[in-house]
Amino acid sequence: MKHFLINLFKIDRQPRKGLLPVEWVMGGYLLLTLLIVLFAYTKIANPESMITGRMRIVAITVALWIVYRLVPCRFTVMLRVLAQMLLLGWWYPDTYEINRLLPNLDHVFATWEQGLFGFQPALVFAANYPQRWVSELMDMAYSAYFPLIATVAFFYFFRRYKEFQRCAFVIMASFFVYYVVFILLPVAGPMFYYKAVGTGEIARGIFPDVGYYFNSHRDMLPSPGWKDGFFYQMVADVHAAGERPTAAFPSSHVGISTVCMLLAWHSGNRRLFYLLLPFYVLLCLSTVYIQAHYAIDALAGLVTGALLYGSLMAVSRKMRS
Repeated sequence: MKHFLINLFKIDRQPRKGLLPVEWVMGGYLLLTLLIVLFAYTKIANPESMITGRMRIVAITVALWIVYRLVPCRFTVMLRVLAQMLLLGWWYPDTYEINRLLPNLDHVFATWEQGLFGFQPALVFAANYPQRWVSELMDMAYSAYFPLIATVAFFYFFRRYKEFQRCAFVIMASFFVYYVVFILLPVAGPMFYYKAVGTGEIARGIFPDVGYYFNSHRDMLPSPGWKDGFFYQMVADVHAAGERPTAAFPSSHVGISTVCMLLAWHSGNRRLFYLLLPFYVLLCLSTVYIQAHYAIDALAGLVTGALLYGSLMAVSRKMRS
């Protein structure tokens, strides 16, 4: 423990002067979305709060940079990275504020889903497996999303510190790539679209274009499963607190988890990888079970997650060279 604390607070002899990779990628996303907000200022519901929110994030970033410059050590590096990761919770609903300016595309994706499977997996999965243990297992896996990310990030920090910045960059950049896609592709997902259309119509294969419906409606279906379950309530509370009709395609839950699993494999620690593997597999299934995503969202998340990992690892190598 003593050795650990010494390394944690040991002053860096050559402290980094500029921004960290995670801060650069956040800054790029902030600038891009700020330009969109300014361009569509009169059409966005709360442009002032979106702009001031970005100013607060800049202030937080600068403040933590100053702290690091005063005390340059691993601990203050961790604070800077952790702050950016926690702020992802602010950036997520921000995608809805922008993409609701565009017409909804769920009818297109639900039609593709029907054509590929002949039915709606998100509608029948939980209906065919309503058992309490299945419901709790799926909700537990879905709620393991952020712990899975944190486990991989902290493993690199404590056990592979030389690659910690690389790991954090790949995770954060993946998030922001998905957020850009969510802005450009306004797909709400089954829990919102099925509620808007009606599950009866969906079961009959009727997928109407709802246009700008989600610009003013955020009603969603209650999550299927055992409503008295501990993990069910946890997921329901999270959805009630911050879920928006956005970010369905591709599934960032599946995509980011795929990135993290590949990072776990890259770490060389096979125990870490196989420890997380059951949670990862169940998480991919749970996104459809709880009706957060269409099955094609999960498949797209798997493919895009692998592609993002490969491309961003290549980018990080060039940044270091």
